[in-house]
Amino acid sequence: MAKISVFGIGYVGVVSAACLAQDGHEVIAVDVDTGKIKAINEGRSPIVEEGIEELVRQVVKDGNLTATDDFEQAVLNSDVSFICVGTPSSPDGSVGLEYVISVCENIGKALAKKKSYHSVVLRSTIVPGSTEEACIPVLEENSGKVAGEGFGVGYFPEFLRESTAIADNYAPGLIVFGYLDEKTRVILEKINGSLPCDMHQVEIKTAEMVKYTSNTWRAVKVTFANEIGNIAKASGIDGQTVMEILCSDEKIAMSPYFMRPGFAFGGSCLPKDVRALKYLAGSTGTKHHLLSAVLEANEAQIAKAEKMVIDSGETKVGFVGISFKPGTDDLRESPLITLAARLIDKGIDVSIYDPFVQQAFDNATPGAGRGNDDVPDLEQRMVYSLDALLEGSGTVLVGNHYGETVERLKKAAGERPVVDLTRLARDKTSDDRYQGICW
Repeated sequence: MAKISVFGIGYVGVVSAACLAQDGHEVIAVDVDTGKIKAINEGRSPIVEEGIEELVRQVVKDGNLTATDDFEQAVLNSDVSFICVGTPSSPDGSVGLEYVISVCENIGKALAKKKSYHSVVLRSTIVPGSTEEACIPVLEENSGKVAGEGFGVGYFPEFLRESTAIADNYAPGLIVFGYLDEKTRVILEKINGSLPCDMHQVEIKTAEMVKYTSNTWRAVKVTFANEIGNIAKASGIDGQTVMEILCSDEKIAMSPYFMRPGFAFGGSCLPKDVRALKYLAGSTGTKHHLLSAVLEANEAQIAKAEKMVIDSGETKVGFVGISFKPGTDDLRESPLITLAARLIDKGIDVSIYDPFVQQAFDNATPGAGRGNDDVPDLEQRMVYSLDALLEGSGTVLVGNHYGETVERLKKAAGERPVVDLTRLARDKTSDDRYQGICW
């Protein structure tokens, strides 16, 4: 078993660290956030995710997972470091590398004091060429060593979906990693050896590109499905039926999760990754019609939902869901946050029911409400029950699908205006009171 340090205690870092610890590796989680460090060392998860609280509690109890803010000691006491910090978009759409570079500087300084071989593996989403052109020079400058000789380098992208991250870790649809040196390749091969999936071992740039291609493809599929849904509805056709038939063709391996007409895509990956790939294309003089169209069409879907709410004529709107997808409290680039903020700016009173965001606030989870830069007084707008939301709302906007709310919302659709962005049930189609965004 390996000794592993994981830099960045966010979604990817926490899940990766906990799963590696469960596999028997000795794991040190590293961050500058003292709240997250304290939570892990007390056996608590700093994020809301299915099964993560119990997993963190167990691996901390077993002594396989600890957390610290001491970068140097983490490197000196591990064989390989995984970098899992965020890469937010820069104002021009390019990928933001400031957190990655900062971590590389600190790891490089620690490597200067380390006599044994150590591998540095990037897991953060970075555009092709970033590891070799940005990260390796920083590591070499601060360590005084040569990459591939004095220390190892790899790129091992994650494909974890929030709300199903632990299950995805143990049943991945794709494993790919790039490596600069043989020792790093061997480490990554051993770590992934027991997983039921082929390992694609490639050059670092290829692995970086696979990650962006995967995320951009998901974004393209969401937008494509919405366009078909909008065209189908205008033609008197059920767009979801059209897409379900298309997805039945397994030869083209389409994921029905994304090929489903509905609302805009959001979250911490898809929006910024499409922007970054678009910026990369522009920087090389390559045309990027589709990438531009994806972002324009996604924005149009938010504008369409806004108009549907305004057209309902009500001044009090209750949101069912505010996170970027059900099953998580993550608000980063949630299109529902954007929609709520626009409605509030127009003088509409917005209240929100979201059990996962509410859980994060109730538990005072580090980072509760993270990603919300637009909705004022978010916590005060939250209501604890669906019935309370319905009682205080004119129009109800269904943004996220929660199974336990379906029957109550179907009944409400006969009593008041309902704008549905996710589709409560297949037997619901637009009528006088109920409006589905694509059906």
